[in-house]
Amino acid sequence: MADENGSAQSASTQAWPLPSFYFSVSAGDQKIISCSEVSGLDAEFDEITYRAGDSKMFTKLKMPGLRKSSDVTLKKGIFKGDSKMWDWLNSVNMNIIKRETVTISLLDESGSPVQTWEVANAWPKKITVEGFKSDANSPAIETLVLANEGVTLKKK
Repeated sequence: MADENGSAQSASTQAWPLPSFYFSVSAGDQKIISCSEVSGLDAEFDEITYRAGDSKMFTKLKMPGLRKSSDVTLKKGIFKGDSKMWDWLNSVNMNIIKRETVTISLLDESGSPVQTWEVANAWPKKITVEGFKSDANSPAIETLVLANEGVTLKKK
């Protein structure tokens, strides 16, 4: 529940979901990345279908197969002199990649992590700079797509 003035949630109850606009992203040796958007935190299993030839049921069995996850996308503003993402991308060579563990934390109103996801063995696959418009009133944004080997929810 909220306190008397409604400014904070009580630690013992779940009055409402946390807002998605307060989060932190770090890669490797605590390199903080100031992102405006994160997407692609998902995991799923391939489906294996099988039907034995002598089965009396006229349907296929469905079993879980290999686990997979999609690419994680980070969007951030372009700051003067900030080339961390480009440096990481430029370090990629054929089959020689510096893989990092990327940690994404959803924060509460006090700035403490409430939910944390870990992206395993991430490496930069693609970087894109959004187009520039002379009549726009928006910041310059770059997008980094990370290939990875799985997203897991960290337990406290």
